Amino acid sequence: MTKDVKGTRVRAGILLLTMAGLAATACAGGGDKKDGTDTSAAMMSAAGQPADKAPEKMAEPDAEMQAVLDEHAALGAKPLETLTPQEARKGPSPADAVKSLLQKQGKPTAPEPVGKVVNRTIPGPAGQIKVRIYTPKGTGPFPVIVYYHGGGWVIADLDTYDASARGLTNGANAIVVSSHYRQGPENKFPAAHDDAWAAYEWTVKNAASFGGDTARLAIAGESAGGNLAAFVAMTARDKKWKMPSHQLLVYPIASSDMNSSSYIENANAKPLSKAGMEWFAKHALNTPEDANDWRVSLLKGDMKGLPATTIVLAQIDPLRSDGRALGEKLKDAGVDTEIKQWDNVAHEFFGMGAVHPKAKDAMAYASGRLKSALQR
Repeated sequence: MTKDVKGTRVRAGILLLTMAGLAATACAGGGDKKDGTDTSAAMMSAAGQPADKAPEKMAEPDAEMQAVLDEHAALGAKPLETLTPQEARKGPSPADAVKSLLQKQGKPTAPEPVGKVVNRTIPGPAGQIKVRIYTPKGTGPFPVIVYYHGGGWVIADLDTYDASARGLTNGANAIVVSSHYRQGPENKFPAAHDDAWAAYEWTVKNAASFGGDTARLAIAGESAGGNLAAFVAMTARDKKWKMPSHQLLVYPIASSDMNSSSYIENANAKPLSKAGMEWFAKHALNTPEDANDWRVSLLKGDMKGLPATTIVLAQIDPLRSDGRALGEKLKDAGVDTEIKQWDNVAHEFFGMGAVHPKAKDAMAYASGRLKSALQR
């Protein structure tokens, strides 16, 4: 069955979760090079990096980013912490704000075209998992990217992050297998991680049947999905299974610390705030101890032997320090890693290329890195 998703779906303010308040003993997410002076020499990250620097004043969104945030508010978006998960799943997302903005500007809202889109289900550890397979135009076999969407492991779905998957398909000229996963509070940690690994295993075993070449394989994810992608790479290494040649991590959750400079600096940011992250943690985790598990707090894991990595960061984002600390720990472990930050944009900007030139630039950079890695 082939089906294109209607509308330009960027992604939901979905952010992931960072579990800080739940893990006071967790490591600090240090090493954000854009931050100011040291505040506590006693705080060290799991990578042995100095503590986060003193936070600066939250940056102002640029005009294009502010337009999306204003439209999101106009659609009736409410703070996550005031909603139930069921209410939050029905509320307007930043993706909806992008579509609405395009309509007001008199621009097309149709999704970016690709060669083919197929929806299907695959077997998972606790039932069927929904996946969407995007194939570029042309003749295969094509490289393969396994992609995980964001949503704090609580909200969002394949539709919400459709724009990112399409952009990566065309930019990297690769098949993208976008995988859903079980979410809390109905299915708490580690349900999402178990499903993410199952989707990766299935893709490696079955990609040839839909034109994929797993000799050229990468993984990617945003927000909570960035955490899942990194977890999959670490698990493949530990299981001595087929390894991806590259991983793209877009503002990933990497630490359980919520006192990093970027958390303090962007505590009241939109669409992702510190209170929103606490809400995700409440609904996605079983106990405070879950926040200290290496699958949640990636900085507690071993980075040696992981694939080359691209990390994309947004300045106005509580997770900025997490992503930078993860990148620095990867570098310290000898992993070829590039970290690139876009200023004056917020968490969730990555798939907003239809209305924001910086998002378009970030997509071109990220997909270009993947394309180069998959051509080797």
